[in-house]
Order: sequence, then C-alpha cells, then structure tokens
Amino acid sequence: MLAFRAQSDVVVDLSDLDFADTSLMVDLAMLSNRLRRRDRKLLLHGAKPQVWYLIELVGLHRLPGVRVDGPISAAA
Repeated sequence: MLAFRAQSDVVVDLSDLDFADTSLMVDLAMLSNRLRRRDRKLLLHGAKPQVWYLIELVGLHRLPGVRVDGPISAAA
C-alpha cells in the first residue's frame, strides 16, 4: 500500500463510502500507527453520518495521529 510509504500526511476521503465495518476501522488504525512512527498523520475526511458513528463507536478518532474532518460529537 502506497500510504505506508507516504512522505507527508495521508488524507482518506470517505465521502463515497456508504457502509463500513470494524475491519476498515482496524485497517485505518494500523495505517495511522505506521504513519505515526514516521511522524505523519492520518486525516479522515468526508464520511457520511453512519460511518462517522462507527469511527466514534470504536474510538478511532482518539488515536494519536488521527485527525477527523467531520461530525464528531461534543461528548467524544
């Protein structure tokens, strides 16, 4: 995967994604971990409400090096 060798932060555009499950969340968490070891960040952008709900549910947005551009609730 090219994202593992990124020379800058990685933006994942989730805007065309209608469904996601925990396997995607695990993959994104693993990617963020690898990027963080290289001082890079993962930006999640444009997800639909049902995908953002899953991101919040599993806590992906709380991982170091993960930034979100979306409707994360104030309670997060």
